[in-house]
Amino acid sequence: MQIRIAIVDDNYQLLDSLKERLRVFEHLSLVFTATNGRECLTQLEKLPLPNLPQVILMDIEMDKMNGIEATRQIKSRFPSIEILMLSAFDDDEKIFEAIKAGASGYLLKDESKEKIYEAIEIVMQGGSLLSPSIARKTLKFFTLLPSQNKQNASSDNPLTNREMEILKMVIEGITYPEIAEKLYISYGTVRTHVKNIFEKLQVHNKQEATQIAIRKKWFPPF
Repeated sequence: MQIRIAIVDDNYQLLDSLKERLRVFEHLSLVFTATNGRECLTQLEKLPLPNLPQVILMDIEMDKMNGIEATRQIKSRFPSIEILMLSAFDDDEKIFEAIKAGASGYLLKDESKEKIYEAIEIVMQGGSLLSPSIARKTLKFFTLLPSQNKQNASSDNPLTNREMEILKMVIEGITYPEIAEKLYISYGTVRTHVKNIFEKLQVHNKQEATQIAIRKKWFPPF
């Protein structure tokens, strides 16, 4: 099955390099490239819905419109498009802003082409993915929260311990099949738990659930 992608980066050399690196994967079909968020939105608005990219590889630091603002607008107008942030920096603030904007993953640009291709496939299957160093930063963010915040978080937390455990794994970027394997439960059970999490949090996707977890400073009690 062909996966339609787009690449947005204001560094022409890096953009061309990424195009060449991903060209070896015959299942990827490049719809367009853009050099900033505004240009990306313009390209998207010109395309008929069936031809929209399914995954956008998005740089963060760009003129005219940066990747985080572009992600926010794209997810508002074209919610079915998955967005993978590709950055040269693992900046804590940028990571969480990207997740809050609706990004499905955050990778460093020096990741191998195989890892980037894997990330594309994972988000297409409903998962999310973070570079290992970024996943560690995300977890550190939660573990270093003041104890008072954790106590406040637990008081208005409608999720069970198991649901929190699964939400934590989703935030780490672990895929549903991997969660099932780690917890010794079926893939279908994982999906049921995720469905229940969404219903309890009154959200529609993993990005919105992650935003709530970050905003409320939740940390699973285990």
